[in-house]
Amino acid sequence: MDEQSGIGLPASIQAAWGLRERPGKGPKPGLSLARIVEAAVNLASSDGLAAVSMSRIATELGGATMSLYRYVAAKDELLALMVDAALGQPPPVSPDEGWRVGLSRWAWAALAFYRGHPWTLRVPISGPPTTPNQIAWLEQGLRCLRDTDLAEGEKFSVFLLVAGFVRNRATLEADVGEAATGSGTSAEEAMSGYGRLLARLTDAQRFPALHAVIEAGVLDRPKEPNDPNAEFVFGLERVLNGIDDVRATTLSRS
Repeated sequence: MDEQSGIGLPASIQAAWGLRERPGKGPKPGLSLARIVEAAVNLASSDGLAAVSMSRIATELGGATMSLYRYVAAKDELLALMVDAALGQPPPVSPDEGWRVGLSRWAWAALAFYRGHPWTLRVPISGPPTTPNQIAWLEQGLRCLRDTDLAEGEKFSVFLLVAGFVRNRATLEADVGEAATGSGTSAEEAMSGYGRLLARLTDAQRFPALHAVIEAGVLDRPKEPNDPNAEFVFGLERVLNGIDDVRATTLSRS
């Protein structure tokens, strides 16, 4: 076993890192890993992730299905490469900006990615990231914390916290959007009357905290048309404040 095949990555992922040449011998093939991934991304963007199959991709590229397996051995490899291709490079980190500004910018860029490619949220997470662009985003997120006094393990935990918050928010938006589309309404219309519905289903004695929210009109209040990001801003600021508290505790102990 050579050094490249011994790093424990599928051949297609190694190829994405530039660790392998094109597969096979003989005449130069008409396909390439990049073309296969691009076709798959285009299919997912236009028809949804469920439309992506080896046979459909082969049809789009004018080739045989089995020829794709010379480049990608399994669909889960293809899905990982699709997400990586759609992700692209992360936002640059300015050496002059503080950790909070940099991490906030990272979070907004990640949210924009998910909003622009909601199908990526349907790709199962089968393990830690190993593809080039995903690792680049990981690097940039950690780099935002380079001048903090956090331990390296704490930096990694902070990254996971922020990344998880962004993904959770994006998934919620995608789920609500899909449900609204399926019912032929907008997300705002789907929420309209939710508080009144819960008021009929529940009683204030059993659910006093919920009824306080209902009576305040929170669940029936339409979103501010000029501020669709208000909930994300609120949540992100709370996450960043919590990180700042951890930093303050670390400093007080040093």
